[in-house]
Amino acid sequence: MVPPAPAPVPPPKPEVIVEPPEVRERREAQESLQVAQQLMARGDYEGALRESQKVLKQAGNQAPGDEALFNMGLVYVNPKNPKKDNRRAIGFFNQVVKSYPDSPLTEQAKIWVGVLDAMEKLKQVDIEIEEKKRDRTR
Repeated sequence: MVPPAPAPVPPPKPEVIVEPPEVRERREAQESLQVAQQLMARGDYEGALRESQKVLKQAGNQAPGDEALFNMGLVYVNPKNPKKDNRRAIGFFNQVVKSYPDSPLTEQAKIWVGVLDAMEKLKQVDIEIEEKKRDRTR
């Protein structure tokens, strides 16, 4: 008589690695940030802003929230953006400085604020000159 064949040994179950929520949220925020940067590079400024907002919600007051705010400033300062708005860009750059003082982007944000403020002041001077010219011709 032949002994019965041994029962097949089931393969080991794959180990399930559970990602802690904070690690998952940070990873998802980084992925959204990459999407936002790709959208901006393609000229989809509205999409870039939406993804950056998503990053801010995911990151809270931690990185990469600083990058999301900085990118939002870049969206509004981009000369190709039909909704270019230096004042809004200044607001986002100031928010980087205020909310993330230790961020590596803080110094760049300060520089952007200085340059954009100077541009806005020059724009105001131009407006005043034009008004004076108009008043003289009346």
